[in-house]
Amino acid sequence: MRYTVILERGDTSWGAHVPDLPGCIAAGDTREEALALIREATALHIEGLREQGLPIPEPRSEGNVIEVGAA
Repeated sequence: MRYTVILERGDTSWGAHVPDLPGCIAAGDTREEALALIREATALHIEGLREQGLPIPEPRSEGNVIEVGAA
């Protein structure tokens, strides 16, 4: 399955979360580290859902970048 990952750059680190998997989050010192950690977190999250007999959410989220003029 292919899930959308949202990356957020902080002052000193990067955060990542998967909108279709509530609670599936990760943080790293770099963008690359955050991506690696969210891949691992996603796999563990899905494994946990399976072990509990819960449904695996279908990927539904999409991302896009828009440009907005300064106000």
